[in-house]
Amino acid sequence: MRLSVYYISVFLVGLTFTNTDAQKSAIVCRQLIDGTGKVIQNAALVLDAERIIAAGSRQIIPKGVPITDLGEYTVLPGMIDAHVHPFIDKDDYQVDHLRRSSAQKALEGLKNVQDLLLAGWTSLRIAGDADVAYAQFDIRNAINKGLFVGPRIFGAGHYISVTGGGGDINFMSHEQPILADGLIANGPDEMRKAVREEIKHGSDWIKILVTGAFMTVGDNPQDVHFSAEELRAVMEEAARRHRPVMAHAHATEGIKMAIKAGVRSIEHGSYLDEEGIDLLIQHGTYLVPTLSVDLFFQEKYFNSKALAKAVQLGKKVNDENTRNRMISLAISKGVKVALGTDNVGFPPTFPAREFAELVKLGMTPMQAIQAGTKVNAEMLGKEKDLGTLETGKFADLIAVKGNPLTDITELQRVKFVMIGGKIIKFEK
Repeated sequence: MRLSVYYISVFLVGLTFTNTDAQKSAIVCRQLIDGTGKVIQNAALVLDAERIIAAGSRQIIPKGVPITDLGEYTVLPGMIDAHVHPFIDKDDYQVDHLRRSSAQKALEGLKNVQDLLLAGWTSLRIAGDADVAYAQFDIRNAINKGLFVGPRIFGAGHYISVTGGGGDINFMSHEQPILADGLIANGPDEMRKAVREEIKHGSDWIKILVTGAFMTVGDNPQDVHFSAEELRAVMEEAARRHRPVMAHAHATEGIKMAIKAGVRSIEHGSYLDEEGIDLLIQHGTYLVPTLSVDLFFQEKYFNSKALAKAVQLGKKVNDENTRNRMISLAISKGVKVALGTDNVGFPPTFPAREFAELVKLGMTPMQAIQAGTKVNAEMLGKEKDLGTLETGKFADLIAVKGNPLTDITELQRVKFVMIGGKIIKFEK
């Protein structure tokens, strides 16, 4: 309801403008972190409808332009989460997948992404989702048509899995015909068909489960599931249609295999080693370590039977500290680390804890902010429109009361949200 009120008020104000000058507005704030690494004090942004036309000191504001004064707030680019699953919000998510229709998932998923927008996440990359259809693209298309307010949505319809893999349901009797939450494909020909189906129904990314998973029953995240021929078929088909590929890859060899095949991003990378780090650098592949999902499981689902495997494996990985050491090394060596949370039902403010986790592993607060803004926009191939607050880009921005360069947890307390020049939230 709150989103609807904000949207209607902004829309009605927009109807009163009758000329180009009336589309212009300005925002002033105590501090501007523009995403490029630059910090401007007593700053201003000048907007023309949905885009930024100037950024700098307050002297750039044209006379007579309406001003939104954010006082002592710090303004930043809208946050981008590169790994979300809006339809997964239960610990027994594969059973829940069977309980709910695609229509119900669309309705509940819309609410989930709207809540994320209010928390400051103006763009999301969906890393496949638990739906037999493509409800997330119905949500995306409805938002793009202006029917609802919501974040910008990119991503994959499904996670493509082999039989018995992380996208299959492996705990039912073989006599029970069921539709898995993933898109099941085996062999090069089926992989090609799966990629074509994903593209046909709106995927602008392809998601593959190259290795086993933490969350599913009956598979091992340290096993490689795709054959070389299957991976090659996916990459060839995706390249033919100009779709980047994100690879869920925990196992050491699976990570290396996916990098060499040419995927654009490695998701998770739990058992990354130094050779894998060097390959990430050599191939320019992005690493999306999804650190906060382990925190969520340890805090909320520590007694869950459905996620017992994920909780135990996550605790073991954290106790051994190998993953964290490897991610720290990757950061220090200059791997392109992008921010993604693996959001599977997080409270809306929880995903911003990912920034603090990256800082713990060696990023400066500025680097962490860029991982969730500029770097993600580059990974998405949307750097001309998103990720920084520069002339010509969409006016997607947030504001916080304090200074995230000294307290990165400020990003968990977003007070102001704007997307495409429209104010969605303003807590004074």
